[in-house]
Amino acid sequence: MTDVLTLTEGQIGRIRLNRPKALHALNSAMCAEMLEALGNWRDDPAVEAVLIDHAEGRGFCAGGDIRMIADSGAADGAAARDFFRVEYQLNHRLFTYAKPVVAFMDGITMGGGVGIAMPARFRVATENTRFAMPETGIGLFPDVGGGWYLSRLPGKMGAFVALTGARLNGGECLALGLATHFLPAERLEEAKSRIAADPRTIAEILDSLAAPAPEAAILSHSTDIDRLFAGERFEEILAALEEDGGEWAQQQRTTLRTKSPQACKVSLHLLQQARHMPTFEDEMRQEYAVATRVVQRPDFAEGVRAVIIDKDNAPRWQPATPEGVSDHVIDQIFAPLPEAEAWAPA
Repeated sequence: MTDVLTLTEGQIGRIRLNRPKALHALNSAMCAEMLEALGNWRDDPAVEAVLIDHAEGRGFCAGGDIRMIADSGAADGAAARDFFRVEYQLNHRLFTYAKPVVAFMDGITMGGGVGIAMPARFRVATENTRFAMPETGIGLFPDVGGGWYLSRLPGKMGAFVALTGARLNGGECLALGLATHFLPAERLEEAKSRIAADPRTIAEILDSLAAPAPEAAILSHSTDIDRLFAGERFEEILAALEEDGGEWAQQQRTTLRTKSPQACKVSLHLLQQARHMPTFEDEMRQEYAVATRVVQRPDFAEGVRAVIIDKDNAPRWQPATPEGVSDHVIDQIFAPLPEAEAWAPA
């Protein structure tokens, strides 16, 4: 069984993630196959649009091949670098694709799944959508263009989502602009068949099948988020949460205590830089440099051990406190790679 299906149907190219036992998490071969299909369809006049969804099972896409990346990071990092290179080339190709792309985020949409959904012109959420960038919990950061997308959310919502790994439902995705449409899952097959038959009317088809989204609970906290996550430094955010007497603020402080201090500082710095990135290509070049370094640092191996391998959820971060993560370390992680090693589009 192939892990991803790429085919044409009617007037569209179809990409179907097909790795259900791994919640359709991406590996290098899947990314390469999708990249190749998009390249072939780009100049094919018979293909007017591209549709991305998943085959059987829960989830749209739960992320990337974390175990492989961790094993590689613990060695020479070569396989991890190869994965990030092709994955980011896929993200960039989708971002710059001239033909309309529709992504159906029906189920878990995290990490690598966010990277292939967010560049799409049309992003469909359902009652099953669970959108998150939970990387700080395993010593990583919101990559695959996460810096670009999260830094452009309203107020300080991006910092909140990046640091806490908050899970957003379909209604919240729509309210924040992460999704363009909300459809009941039972209407998805009709939407797909109609789009295949007439891809020039995608917007009209999705509009006609859309339903009122559930109330976006996250918006009730937007004022608190803008106030409490306003700090330029991670220590300032923790202090603001500590000083606030409210139950919600304390819940967020408790959550942040479980995250890698290094990963949180990296994530916050990434968002601050991403707001001013001239192009998405520049963003991906920066994220690649950061990713190749972070996966070879102790927190990533420890996070994967605690959350994915041993599942004891008791990571021992190095350093254990935000104060222990120096500005010098962050500068080293974000330094540009030598030209021969730097990321470039496909």
